[in-house]
Amino acid sequence: MKKMIYLIVAMMMVMMVACNGTKKEKTDEFKWQTEQFADLRVLRYQIPGWDELTLKQKELVYYLSQAALCGRDITYNQNYKNNLLVRNTLEAIYKNYKGDRSTQDFSNFLTYLKRVWFSNGIHHHYSMDKFFPDIQTDYFTTLLMDVPPEQLPLKDGQTQEEFTEEITTIIFDPEVAPKRVSLDASTDMVEASACNFYEGVTQQEAEDFYAKKRSDDLKAGNNTRISYGLNSRLVKKEGEITEQVWKLNGMYHPAIEKILYWLEKAATVTETPEQKAALDKLIEFYETGDLVAFDDYSILWLNDQNSDIDFINGFIETYGDPLSMKATWESVVNFKDKKATERTIILAGNAQYFEDNSPVDPEFKKKEVKGVSAKVINVAQLGGDCDPTTPIGINLPNAEWIRKDHGSKSVTMENITYAYDQSSLGNGFLEEFAWSPEEIQRQREYGFLAGNLTTDMHECLGHAAGQLLPGTSPDAMKNYHSTLEEARADLFALYYIMDPKLMVLGLVPSMEVGKAEYDNYIRNGYLTQLVRIQPGKDVEESHMRDRKLIATWCYEKGKEKNIIELLERDGKTYIRINDYEGLRNLFGELLNKIQRIKSTGDYETGKELVETYAVKVDQELHNQMLKRYKKLNIAPYGGFINPVLTPVFQDDTLSDILVTYPDDFTGQMMTYSNEFSYLPARCKND
Repeated sequence: MKKMIYLIVAMMMVMMVACNGTKKEKTDEFKWQTEQFADLRVLRYQIPGWDELTLKQKELVYYLSQAALCGRDITYNQNYKNNLLVRNTLEAIYKNYKGDRSTQDFSNFLTYLKRVWFSNGIHHHYSMDKFFPDIQTDYFTTLLMDVPPEQLPLKDGQTQEEFTEEITTIIFDPEVAPKRVSLDASTDMVEASACNFYEGVTQQEAEDFYAKKRSDDLKAGNNTRISYGLNSRLVKKEGEITEQVWKLNGMYHPAIEKILYWLEKAATVTETPEQKAALDKLIEFYETGDLVAFDDYSILWLNDQNSDIDFINGFIETYGDPLSMKATWESVVNFKDKKATERTIILAGNAQYFEDNSPVDPEFKKKEVKGVSAKVINVAQLGGDCDPTTPIGINLPNAEWIRKDHGSKSVTMENITYAYDQSSLGNGFLEEFAWSPEEIQRQREYGFLAGNLTTDMHECLGHAAGQLLPGTSPDAMKNYHSTLEEARADLFALYYIMDPKLMVLGLVPSMEVGKAEYDNYIRNGYLTQLVRIQPGKDVEESHMRDRKLIATWCYEKGKEKNIIELLERDGKTYIRINDYEGLRNLFGELLNKIQRIKSTGDYETGKELVETYAVKVDQELHNQMLKRYKKLNIAPYGGFINPVLTPVFQDDTLSDILVTYPDDFTGQMMTYSNEFSYLPARCKND
């Protein structure tokens, strides 16, 4: 398992940003939220600073943005082998159905289609549970039979009736692919997960395969620092286990060929030699599938510090794999917000101070923090696993050895957090869940700054901090790695958001910023994030587990001194921090504990910590949160419609690239399916 510097799948996301007030006035001219359905809301984001870019920079962003859209089908297929079959079928119904579209049944069908688009498949993007259309199978059959057979992805010789039975089973049967990623350590997590990274192999066979591969490479004197299995599907056929590599002329060739087309065009308009070298190496990686080339690319990308335009493109994060080895395809295209970047430059420049003064045992600290860089960015395009739902912060590369020897690059997506913030103003969330007027005022005064600064430190400092002891495998935490790594980064940021050093550095006007973040974090981790969970379910998503672990552990450990207190008022439960400095000390204590677990590879203690504090839900409290939240009519999850970049030509010469902001989620998804579908509905997975 690799070091996961996650594109922090909305560390605060809608729930936490809903708490974050801002001094900025809501912009009436721009419609931030366009629609809401199920537990989802669709937002738009702006691209501030676009007109300040040069024409060449705009051209580079455009090419990278096209590449970002070309890998969309890859993500669908990685999430579940039948996702493209389902999506294409639903879209065929949407395009061809000639019956009454004004009925509630058709509205429910359309909601299901939107959910599939939103989650890049039939499993919830956060809980990983399979979701279902709120219609009867008979009605679905009626819809399907109204579509001309040639418009459906039928097998050779398959009748429309036979296809109807096949697709209905995939969509409606709760026993078929019930969970995209299972982290239940009591099961065979590979067999229990519907993700399309393994076929015919057990968890033990997969672990043994890569352990042997690493051992054989070590004996042969080969490079064993590569991220084994990162860009391949592991398949067992006729008793033999092999890898199907995602590369040109390999698995996903049609989509990768298109990605390469746009990357090669981007390589002709790069800003710096370093950026050109990184792009060329990424192209080589796609052409060869060579993981050494990927590491070389990662280092070159990391060393490109002078370009304003930046991008992520490829197989990056491993959250979609229960073994945290295989990476889902994603892309983010962005450029630097130079003014806002000043605060991250200050943080990165003081990285050694934060490492030296952290409450972690000396043996687990880095003696020399190398290559930490950070910036604030404006996103211009999202793709793959980052679209429609996106992180709000990034810290890469993921490989532990690269981070140790070369450093890391961190970004905070300020135009994304601003869109969340603006869309959340006036929704009544704080008034419902905050204990006191003082908390509400503090959030409105300092919440936006506190949230962004915490993200800065989580990405730039938290993930870059600490070290493994010699001989400790980065894979040691297995299925608990993601939760513990995100908790470690959160705790680092939380510990320092209340450090007076931030005032000395001019990053905060007072310690009220830190208090605002503490209020927000504990309230969310202990109470309000529960509204994202279905009744009777445990907490399963890694970031939610991370926040629950921290909030619950600190509440339990601080009981004797009443550091955090649960209160009742009018039959409602609230949480209040009574001792902010005492809570900071608890954050430091837990940070030290988790760093020791990671540094030593102590799987059993890590497992006990997560299972004790991060998984189980108080059902009575959960039901109360759901009832209170329902009255607010706020969807707990948010995703985005991308801006559209359109080249403008004069006499066949590029003269500008214009940005427009569509507000039709369905229209954008259908356009993407029409223009960027490169894999067949029945992807052969070979």
